[in-house]
Order: sequence, then structure tokens, then C-alpha cells
Amino acid sequence: MLKKKKKITKHAIKEDKLITTFNNTLSFVDEYKSKLMLYGGITLVAAILIIFFVNRNIQQNQKAGLELSRMVTIYDNGSYLEAIDGKLGTNLLGFKKIVEEYGSTENGETAKIYLANSYSFLGKYEDAYKIYKDYSGSISMYKAASLAGQADYFAAKKDYEKAADFYNDASLVSELNALNSEYLLKAGINYLQTGNKEKAKELFNLVKVNYKTSGFANQVDKYLAQVE
Repeated sequence: MLKKKKKITKHAIKEDKLITTFNNTLSFVDEYKSKLMLYGGITLVAAILIIFFVNRNIQQNQKAGLELSRMVTIYDNGSYLEAIDGKLGTNLLGFKKIVEEYGSTENGETAKIYLANSYSFLGKYEDAYKIYKDYSGSISMYKAASLAGQADYFAAKKDYEKAADFYNDASLVSELNALNSEYLLKAGINYLQTGNKEKAKELFNLVKVNYKTSGFANQVDKYLAQVE
């Protein structure tokens, strides 16, 4: 006699599917375990490398900061050639060497601004421009300084439109920059040189209204008289 077929319940179906899925997963892991271990190993190595390079960058940045702090005093004293090349007879690194060795760090990027400024003070405008242009740090004050430095270069070459644009861009980097009134005034002066009186007037008025206490606000009226 044929036995009556046992009814398969929904619960049993779910269990059967679960067991099948589990078995399939085991089969997959067994078949590809060598590859999974390889990929897992690669991920682990990648994580270790990331940690290594992050720690190394922190250490390099600290070294750059130390060297930078030693050289800033010489820079502030106006010894720009010494600030660039370092102090003879000592282990003090000049800005040029700091940039070469630590240029990929934040403090190394900051050294670029000091290096470019030093070149500019010595009248080496081409060298200064290249360094200003190369700045890629994240500090807003130095971002603005790099743009203003490029503006100085173009102003010296009488490329007033480029100079004005760069000064204007420098003023837009951060609202908290104490040099914004200077950047805006210089942008306005250079726009005036190009004949763009409307833009020049707009920037002069910004200085007069937003930076009343700035020393540069006192210079605005004489330029506004030229655009009325």
C-alpha cells in the first residue's frame, strides 16, 4: 500500500531553504576559501599600510613644524637669503630644504609660503610665483596668501586683469582673514587699471562698508573719486 505523502508545511519549506542556503554557503566558502583568504590578507595589508603612512605623515609633519619654527625667527628678522638656504655652520634647515624634505605635509606646505615670500622680498619674482602656485595646503590664511602672491606677480608684470582676479579670489577664501581689506583694495586698484570702473567701485565700497576700522579703508575715498 502506498503510504500517504506527508504534507510539507511552510515551516518545513523555510527550514529546507535555510539548510540549502547554509550548505551552498559552506560549499562556496570551501571552494573559494583560498581566494577569500587572499583578499582578506590584501585588505589587512592595505589597512596596515594606511596606518603606517598616516603615522609617518604625522611624524614628518611634526619634524617640519619644528624646522619651520626655528627658521621663522630668521625670516622675521629680514634675513631672507639665510631663511631660504639655512644658516651656515648650523643644522638649521632653510625653507627650501624644508619644502624639499617635507613638502607633502601641512607644515611643509606652510613652508612654501614663507619660501615664496622670501623670494619675493629678494626680487626673485619668477621663483616666488612658482612656489605660490604650488601651494596645496588646507590652511585658509595660506591659501589666500598663495593667491595674493600670484596676484603680486601679475601686477608687477602689468597684467592687471589677472592680478585683480587673484586678489579678489584671495579675499573670498575666508571671511575671517585680517588681510581681506588689503586684498579687496588691491583688486579694486587693478580693476581700475583695466578700465573696469564698475567692479572697482563695488570692491572699494566693500572695503569702506565692511572694513571701516582697517587702515586700508582710509585709502578708499581717493580711488572712489576716480570711478565716480
